Amino acid sequence: MVDEEEQKEYRWETGYEKTWEAIKEDDDGFLEASVADIIQRAKRKRQAQKQGNSKLGMMRHLYVILDCSDSMSSQDLKPTRLLCTVKIMENFIEEFFDQNPISQMGIIIMHNKRAEKISDLAGNARKHIKAINNLKQTSLIGEPSLQNSLEMALRALKLLPSHASREILVVMGSLTTCDPGDINTTILNLKSEGVRCSVIGLAAEVHVCRRLANETGGLYNVILDDCHFKDLLYQQVDPPPAALTLESNLIKMGFPHQMSVEGTEEPLTMCMCHVDSTDEGSKLNTGGYYCPQCYSKYCELPVECRACGLTLVSAPHLARSYHHLFPAANYDEITYENQTVICFACQKNFSETDKQVYRCPNCTKIFCINCDIFVHDILHTCPGCATNLSTFQIAHNTTQ
Repeated sequence: MVDEEEQKEYRWETGYEKTWEAIKEDDDGFLEASVADIIQRAKRKRQAQKQGNSKLGMMRHLYVILDCSDSMSSQDLKPTRLLCTVKIMENFIEEFFDQNPISQMGIIIMHNKRAEKISDLAGNARKHIKAINNLKQTSLIGEPSLQNSLEMALRALKLLPSHASREILVVMGSLTTCDPGDINTTILNLKSEGVRCSVIGLAAEVHVCRRLANETGGLYNVILDDCHFKDLLYQQVDPPPAALTLESNLIKMGFPHQMSVEGTEEPLTMCMCHVDSTDEGSKLNTGGYYCPQCYSKYCELPVECRACGLTLVSAPHLARSYHHLFPAANYDEITYENQTVICFACQKNFSETDKQVYRCPNCTKIFCINCDIFVHDILHTCPGCATNLSTFQIAHNTTQ
């Protein structure tokens, strides 16, 4: 009995790890290489967790809720939490629409116990970036109201058709929220409507945010620094698995074309997206995309026709969405035992420091960790399979 008691450990002693030993200095005494390696391996771990052949919500409708309360003036992120968030959000918006060209985004801010919509659901990245940049001059006052913001987003998302993916992303710096009612009722309403809510905390974990993410099937993380903040935000770029309430329907889309008559010049007209705009871009021009159903003119794609409601896209937009449905196969991590001298993709020479290499299960080519991440995050096609027609066909037959 005495021996058994001596072998027991306190709870805070169990699972003890010397985490500082994972970071090692290089030959010049710097830590950047070790930190970069940890970040890369974390990316690859997330990549390995992705499941192929799963139903995804391709037509995403995402509301981003930003905290603009007094807590965002803190300087733990440089120069301030708000300015750091604005800078990272600009790149996130561009990446989001690059990877999800047929999706839409809206932006809501919460400050002084109120929710304010600064950008409606739309597929125009420049419009959202302009709205985000205007936040640099906003006054950071009062407490946020998480419930008011969620209710505002829910009212807009409820009107969407059943085949649309509904998501909310909350970036919250405050540790408190001032709500007019019971937020648990709002969380249950979000869950019943199939709205997926994810939260990124800038300070510390908040119980209501954890419950919101768990109940709606979203993610909840608290940042460590600005690099980790960017990494967590970019996790939201890939479309999530489709909600159970998401229906599969055929969607009517239009592919706009240029209207030209031989022997005549195209007349000066104004596009529908700038008819009621007071911005500098509202000018007469000759170019544009014409809706094949009602012949309304638009200056950019994708867009929903304001006259007939038809979704207007181009073939490259659908092609860019295709790779989410049929991703490249996850590479197998194996111990490097001189299987090959160089990486098949970047032709980098393997050395003794490369303890792990990565092999494609289809073409069996060997890659380094940098190429593994590049293939799955950006290229979306295995170079080894693409250069061998037989393995390329096998890979596509197995994913379809």
